Amino acid sequence: MIAQPKRLIVGITGASGAIYGVRLLRLLKNIDSVETHLIISGAGELTLEHEQGMKARELSLLADHCYDVNEVGAAVASGSFKNAGMIVAPCSMKTLSAIAHGYCDNLITRAADVVLKERRRLVLMVRETPLNLAHIRNMEAVTEMGGIIYPPLPAFYCHPLSIDEMVDQTLRRVLDLFDMADDQTSRWSGMV
Repeated sequence: MIAQPKRLIVGITGASGAIYGVRLLRLLKNIDSVETHLIISGAGELTLEHEQGMKARELSLLADHCYDVNEVGAAVASGSFKNAGMIVAPCSMKTLSAIAHGYCDNLITRAADVVLKERRRLVLMVRETPLNLAHIRNMEAVTEMGGIIYPPLPAFYCHPLSIDEMVDQTLRRVLDLFDMADDQTSRWSGMV
């Protein structure tokens, strides 16, 4: 019997930090055993173009499958679609709020809702500062539902030399949560 690749849903929303979604797809492209399913919001497309100089069509080439954010009848909108979970990178406060309140108004929030109801792993790389009480309560609600809030904060113990290194190290730690990290992940081994 041939092992099936792990399916991973990747959502990209309009929060600043489109680099996280782009670099995540690039890292996943190098893992043979992973099949990626990309959903990008309209605001995500705008941010992607502004921050990365990249069109959504170009980004979609990094994914195995790509869906329109309004395609609520897509495979990823069903609990019968077997997958390892979902990463929203970056995750806007609007998307966080919708997920926290079960408001499935597009395919990103519907897929996240399904991942939670099926008790699969959901990681939201929330991007906002400072946080107000609504943001904190929404993060609390998603955490209580089993989701993981993972603000993309860089680790400095690995002495990154570039933004790309900081972003990739953060993403490798996120992929650790899915047992998908590669051997380039810097791990703390104690003070020398």
